[in-house]
Amino acid sequence: MAAKKACESFSKGLIEDVHKWGCLKQTGVSLRYMMEFGSKPTDKHLLISAQFLHKELPIRIARRAIELERLPYGLSEKPAVLKVRDWYLDSFRDLRTFPEIKNMNDETEFNEMIKAIKVRHNNVVPTMALGIQQLKKGMDPRIVYEDLDDIQQFLDRFYMSRIGIRMLIGQHVELHNPNPPPHVVGYIHTKMSPMEVARTASEDARAICYREYGSAPDVEIYGDLNFTFPYVPAHLHLMVFELVKNSLRAVQERYMDSDKVAPPIRIIVADGEEDVTIKVSDEGGGIPRSGLPKIFTYLYSTARNPLDEHSDIITANAVTMAGYGYGLPISRLYARYFGGDLQIISMEGYGTDAYLHLSRLGDSQEPLP
Repeated sequence: MAAKKACESFSKGLIEDVHKWGCLKQTGVSLRYMMEFGSKPTDKHLLISAQFLHKELPIRIARRAIELERLPYGLSEKPAVLKVRDWYLDSFRDLRTFPEIKNMNDETEFNEMIKAIKVRHNNVVPTMALGIQQLKKGMDPRIVYEDLDDIQQFLDRFYMSRIGIRMLIGQHVELHNPNPPPHVVGYIHTKMSPMEVARTASEDARAICYREYGSAPDVEIYGDLNFTFPYVPAHLHLMVFELVKNSLRAVQERYMDSDKVAPPIRIIVADGEEDVTIKVSDEGGGIPRSGLPKIFTYLYSTARNPLDEHSDIITANAVTMAGYGYGLPISRLYARYFGGDLQIISMEGYGTDAYLHLSRLGDSQEPLP
């Protein structure tokens, strides 16, 4: 019934248009291109950027809307997934009904519209997580989650695409800032200090640990304080925050009832020629080898979703130590978005090392699922 209702609110013509645009080729951009293009944001540059997004965003959004209709195991029919699909169809319609962008007045209006699209999609991740919970509730418990690999792959593609869409919109919107801080080009910081970002992310994670447990292990950071490279600080903060939060939780829970002092989490920042690598090490007891394949899936978490069926979506900003199980797989997507990666190596009975690789070169194209 819900699926039928969702379709009825969108015209047949719009759905046909979605399928037409979903077949068009996506165009990827690199970190370096975004940086060079946005370094002097003249009106001409903003106009070219808006015209590019006016053509590119409907293609990317249409592809996701089509996929949301075709999910296995009845996932497409779940109320939360229908809600997400409606957001994508609304955004596609907004973009397609917007007239051709010919001058700066058009560009200003377009800028406001894509800002609104970005806000509309703020809660996509927890809402999709809720859809997965709704699916699991009704499933035969004997189904092995490895069999749900196609859902796992869909979510990787879906969230990777979302990172790209939000990066393109955010980059364009930020280029309108009349007084950007030094070395900042939209979302990109051309002289970002990974040590500095690691420090603030660690402090934020420790604050949450304090809130939840009443204490928090120390975090020690090693590396060259003067080293900088071009990257998106918000992405790095999100990834390091997630890794440190997981380590703090593991150490805190292992040493909670112990007389021993909890050992610190150690972060090492290494600047190689190709990659900047950030290692986060803890002595939180590690993960059994059989559990390692599960840490990057979206289907295993036992943590409560902040958007469970009885909560209000607006209050979903509260971060907990457990999160809702999406932190690691989504952090890995953020790393891969600009050509990096995330690897976890664990010693059961001792602790875990997370290696976050970030590409220094900045010229890898966006992955376009």
